Parts: sequence; C-alpha cells; structure tokens
Amino acid sequence: MRRISARRNRARASVLAAAALLLLLVLALPAFGQGAEEVQIKTLEIADGIFMLEGQGGNIGVAAGPDGVFMIDDQFAPLTEKIKAAIAEVSDQPIRFLINTHWHFDHTGGNENLGKAGVVIVAHHNVRERMSAGGLIEFFDNQIPPAPGVALPVITFEDSVTFHLNGDEIHVFHVPPAHTDGDSVIHFKKANVVHTGDLYFNGLYPFIDTSSGASVDGVIAAAERIHAMIDEKTRIIPGHGAPSNRAELAEYIEMLKGVRASVGKLVEAGKTLEETQAAKPTAPWDEPWGKTFITGEQFTAIVYGNLAGK
Repeated sequence: MRRISARRNRARASVLAAAALLLLLVLALPAFGQGAEEVQIKTLEIADGIFMLEGQGGNIGVAAGPDGVFMIDDQFAPLTEKIKAAIAEVSDQPIRFLINTHWHFDHTGGNENLGKAGVVIVAHHNVRERMSAGGLIEFFDNQIPPAPGVALPVITFEDSVTFHLNGDEIHVFHVPPAHTDGDSVIHFKKANVVHTGDLYFNGLYPFIDTSSGASVDGVIAAAERIHAMIDEKTRIIPGHGAPSNRAELAEYIEMLKGVRASVGKLVEAGKTLEETQAAKPTAPWDEPWGKTFITGEQFTAIVYGNLAGK
C-alpha cells in the first residue's frame, strides 16, 4: 500500500509540475521563451484612439488623446522601451496614468520603469498590498519578491474610480475575488471598449490563482457581470488572446460553467484528483479551449484544487 501511495503521490506531483509549467506559458503569452530583444510589440486599433498592444505577457490597453496616454498593464521590465516606442507611434503625448488590472508579474513587470518616469500608477488596494509583500503563487511554486516602492500603485481604491480623459469617461471597478483578489475591469463608456484583465482568457482555459484569493465561481461571476454591462458592439481587450466581443465572452462563460459543474459533481462524490482526471470531465470543451497551452487534464487540476480546497 505504501508503494502504491508513493506512486500516486509521484504521479500527482508530475501532473501538477506539468500544469504549472504550461500555466506559466499562458501567463506569458504570446511570446514566452523569447528574449526581450526578439519580442516585437504589435499594435491593434480597437476603437478610435484606443489600442491593444501584444508583446510578451498580458495584453496592454492604451487610450491616446490630447489629455495624454492612459495605459492598462505593462508586461515585463525589459520590454518597457519597446512598449513606449509603440505608444509613441500612436501618440505624441506622455503616459500619464497606468492601471494595473491585478498584481501578476506579466502585467506589472514594467511598473518600476514607468514609476521612475513619473507615470501615476493606480490599482485596487489589494494589488499594492500583494506587490508590497510579495508572495508565493502556489500552483507554480513561484515566490515573487516584494516590489520596490517606485513600482507600487500610488493611488488605490476600494470599489471603483473614474477618469475623465480624452473626451471619454473611463470607469475602473473592482470585482470580488476571481482571478485574484485584486482584479479590476476598465470600461471606456463612450468608446464602448472593455479591458478585462485576466478575468477573460479568449480561446484558452484560464489560470485561476487560488493562492491570491481566487475562485472558479468568482471568475464566472465577474465574466457574467461584464457580459451584462456590454452590448453586441462592445470591443473587448482580454487579458490574453485576441480582441473579442460579447458573443465570444458568452462562450467562455458557458465553458466555465460546464467545467465547474462537471468537476464539481466528481468532487462532491469524493473522487480523488487522479480519479477526476481519469473521468475526463472537460472533454466536451477541450476543443478548442485546451488545444493551445493548458490541456483539459491540467485545467481539471486547477478547478478540482479550488473546489476541493486543495
């Protein structure tokens, strides 16, 4: 029995290690593995004066106009100059404000560089707390060190904050714990554009960071809240993946609910992780959600761990 148990533990550790590696790949989409010198910043116009920048890490949002540049997330520090150069191609105004949608390193890695340049960094107060303290992202077994003071948000909020810039009303609001406990959504009301941060991985199974207070149910609730507030013409900048829309977000919600229900039944039945994975509860959704980085088996491990409290 001890040998069987040891083999099971080794098998489980192997699955989790593989999942952690692939989840790390997702966090750094779409150019993980490239050196900074090889990464190219791609600029996509989402609406008049609003752009999405793809590089290495979470998608960046940029709103440019006569009042200056409003920026959402900033990827990794070695890419800051390339990102600034890409922004300079669409605006001759300075970067005034930077919003961090959450604390993960692929969305806040450029904070120190931009903070030193005088950019005002804004985020939910949990983002500042987690960045200040550092912490373990358990699923990766990745210890994040405390950020230097200049990289921290200097303005924080509890529920929401609104910016009036470039002729638009930009509503930034926090959602209850979902991808992390500090997630914010940015809604450009006039332009009809929403940046979701990592509440939405377009076309991919998402990473749900339970070590940062996240939950599957929280991600579903946040995605449903976003879906309810937008219309068929709304353009969505997801945390990862291509620009999206309301119909595609609805498909994401349907997938999350389906996986949560399928895995939940097995958790309630007292199944182990190995037994749950063997039952292939994500099979109806693995095409296309599990074909790029995170497989159905690996996403099952994430959802199982959250629902089972492990």
